[in-house]
Amino acid sequence: MSEVFRGRFTAQIEGPFVVFIIGMRINRLLAVHKWLPVAKAMGPMVEHLLAHPELGLLHAQSYAYWRGAALVQYWRSFEQLERFARDPSLNHLEPWKRFNRAVGADGSVGIWHETYVVQANQYECVYGNMPRMGLAVAGSHMPAIGAKETAKRRLGMRGEPAVPSYDNPQ
Repeated sequence: MSEVFRGRFTAQIEGPFVVFIIGMRINRLLAVHKWLPVAKAMGPMVEHLLAHPELGLLHAQSYAYWRGAALVQYWRSFEQLERFARDPSLNHLEPWKRFNRAVGADGSVGIWHETYVVQANQYECVYGNMPRMGLAVAGSHMPAIGAKETAKRRLGMRGEPAVPSYDNPQ
């Protein structure tokens, strides 16, 4: 089990970055021959990206739900993400083509993604009594105190806490 950091923490990443969320949804449970190859394709891609940090992936975290799975990825740039998606020498383009041939629009399995290009200092996050995750793995992990205590402060604005922090009881 991952180490739990007691108290409130936040994360910081230098410069702009990209949050890419990708997932699949099993629409026809009995169509295992359609959705299993989709489910199995993501692991090798992520392993390759993690073994080659120069490709731009900063961190990836997977989530499963009863009809599918999702993966949250943090990338250094949109250009690096798009290169991974389209470059025939990398291991994404072929599974994409296989999906289009095998599944296409038959409705047995759905795929989706969302891409967010985040400018420097235009995000905030807080983790209370949590292991490092998300941006705290992709970037730096630090206590949410002082200039990092509230959401407004983490976004560079002025703001007092609405309730006493459990790190700093009044």
